[in-house]
Amino acid sequence: MRALMFLLRALAVWLVIMCVEFIHGVLRAMYLAPLVGDFQARQISVLLGSLLILTIAYLFVRWIRANTTGALLIVGFVWLALTVAFELSFGRFSLGLSWERIVSDYDVPHGGLLPFGLIVLTLSPLIAAKLRGFKKKY
Repeated sequence: MRALMFLLRALAVWLVIMCVEFIHGVLRAMYLAPLVGDFQARQISVLLGSLLILTIAYLFVRWIRANTTGALLIVGFVWLALTVAFELSFGRFSLGLSWERIVSDYDVPHGGLLPFGLIVLTLSPLIAAKLRGFKKKY
């Protein structure tokens, strides 16, 4: 039951992250992309999005109550899986983006930086816990 509660709380925080990232994406498209172009705006957005995610994780990590390193990593991997599934399905089926356009964000050799943002997302519960001074448990 305790494991289920921290996962439900993690899901709630992930929904907050998605709402903030959605707004972030809209603002990027409206204000940043016209200035620097779409692809470069998406690159810049990875850094800004990572900072937003770390901030949200920092604010909510105690509330999630994932009290071990393993539990924090589980939260991060759950967030990763949900985010990738959302990115792919929303981008393809709601926005009608081509697979080529979607994959371009993941193509590091050609400037796609999203994998780095996903690493930050995955590790953000652990990083936030460390910043908050959680004691290490296994």
